[in-house]
Amino acid sequence: MSTANTQALPISVSHVTKTYGAVHALDDVSLEIESGEFLTLLGPSGSGKTTLLMVLAGFTRPDHGSLKFGDREVIRTPPHLRDVGMTFQSYALFPHMSVAGNVGYPLRLRNVPKAEIAERVAGALETVQLGGFGERRIDQLSGGQRQRVAVARAIVFEPRILLMDEPLSALDKKLRDQMQIELRSLHEKLGMTTVYVTHDQREALTMSDRIAVVNHGRIMQLATPRDLYEKPANRFVADFIGDSTFLPVTRRGQQIVFEDQPLNHAAPAPEAPSLLLMARPERIHLLTGTPQERMNTFEAVAQQVIYQGDSYLLNAQLHNGEIMSLRGAVRQGTVDGLPSEGDRIRLGLAPEDTVIIDGRES
Repeated sequence: MSTANTQALPISVSHVTKTYGAVHALDDVSLEIESGEFLTLLGPSGSGKTTLLMVLAGFTRPDHGSLKFGDREVIRTPPHLRDVGMTFQSYALFPHMSVAGNVGYPLRLRNVPKAEIAERVAGALETVQLGGFGERRIDQLSGGQRQRVAVARAIVFEPRILLMDEPLSALDKKLRDQMQIELRSLHEKLGMTTVYVTHDQREALTMSDRIAVVNHGRIMQLATPRDLYEKPANRFVADFIGDSTFLPVTRRGQQIVFEDQPLNHAAPAPEAPSLLLMARPERIHLLTGTPQERMNTFEAVAQQVIYQGDSYLLNAQLHNGEIMSLRGAVRQGTVDGLPSEGDRIRLGLAPEDTVIIDGRES
């Protein structure tokens, strides 16, 4: 197989709507995906992310809207004429065929000569690190190997667009983490425009160039992993991407105030009817001495310390009853030196980590 797909296609989704009765599975979705980009559709079950992927694949016909691959309108083009590779959550492999038979199936459908099929199947299997596995039966493979076969089948005809529907969900955590890196490396090698569906936030952050967070059939935010984590557009995105403490704050003139305490924050607060302070637990400090200048401080009472192997989670109650959670790395003796339940403590949040967000869910 070639090691770079120089003809990867951009994708343009414009005002796509799909309803099932009164339910808007997709609600006027517009999205531009760059040529060669790895874009992830991330959202909870029922958010519309898989429906959007099925629209891209041609298995679902939307009620309204436009879909272009490059300059070509494909909204009415059947799936087998869209020239896209696809992997499914269940892998959808044929148990009665060998590994080579499964991988070569798309080529046989395209009437590729047998000798060329053998050569391209061997190349695809080498690409996914399964060289020499062609004669094995599917039931002789591990879960990770089956996943690789599904990917090889999707890329063997060198499509310019690759669609992936939660392909790692059936794997255990260790193998899943390994396959995330492998799939990302494969994308960089082949250069296909890739659209990937998952509900796993860490998976999306690990693999993507950009992430589209989907909820109620709409795109809540489209951004790079870092911007999505650091600058979420609203509470839904902030709550779905990572852990956070949310504290209600108000605007008082030029200041943002929490319980009569003005907050120092580096980025400007959004213009919104309701505002929240978003505090990521790994950015909160347990203060034992004089805090740094401009550090926002919070008096609290320790509630519990939870040991989690490589880290600990300290939950503390503020004077207004809100819970603020702090996460720290576990080092020798760290947990033993932490406060006990009922101890009065002080927490700190630097201005650059004091993020004010739109308090609305959407």
